[in-house]
Amino acid sequence: MAGLRIDFGLLLEPLGFIKVLEWIFSIFAFATCGGFQGETTLLVSCKDVVNKTVTAAFAYPFRLNTVVFSAPDPKHCGGTWTDIYLVGNFSSSAQFFVTLAVLVFLYCTAALVVYIGYKHVYRQNNKFPLTDLAVTVITAFLWLVSTFAWAKALADIKMSTGASIIPGIESCKAPGTTCRFASVTNMGTLNVSVVFGLLNMILWGGNVWFVYKDTNLHNQSNGISQNPGTYSTQRGI
Repeated sequence: MAGLRIDFGLLLEPLGFIKVLEWIFSIFAFATCGGFQGETTLLVSCKDVVNKTVTAAFAYPFRLNTVVFSAPDPKHCGGTWTDIYLVGNFSSSAQFFVTLAVLVFLYCTAALVVYIGYKHVYRQNNKFPLTDLAVTVITAFLWLVSTFAWAKALADIKMSTGASIIPGIESCKAPGTTCRFASVTNMGTLNVSVVFGLLNMILWGGNVWFVYKDTNLHNQSNGISQNPGTYSTQRGI
């Protein structure tokens, strides 16, 4: 391919190494969030039923208000058990986080190809470094927003699938019916996704400086600072 000059040694430089980390961390971010599946379990006792397990299975993108608990028995506790849905729709925050991670993965893939194969073109045309700088600043900000939005949504998901849901279930208040919270799937992987979101935010924020150094903006500022006399003389003309 014309112009292709592959140099994997560039990956050892700060800009290349950080880009590899951004690529890897984006994969972990969308994999740990987008691949989650869990369930909430209750133990129900009612007419002709003792400690029957009922479950509500939920997964990404966490539209919990569409998730219904299974019935304790075919007779629905003698007609006193109605369909019970979990509360909350957290799809916007979850999808924002995962979509950003996927787009970052695609961008990093393309950026790494350009960086290790067309570095000479990247440096000769200042539009590439400036574009990379703009994308880096915007992406760092989006990681900040999406990570904190997703962290808040995750806290709400834990509330909406935990033991606190029992008081809000009307069917559990029927005479002769008792409900006990049994378990909920461990959400450790979702906690990890938030951690990777924060790491991505720090990486992209820190990378702004290294990308900036590759632009003519940095070179111009260096030229001015290194030749203050010349600059002053020019201003005096």
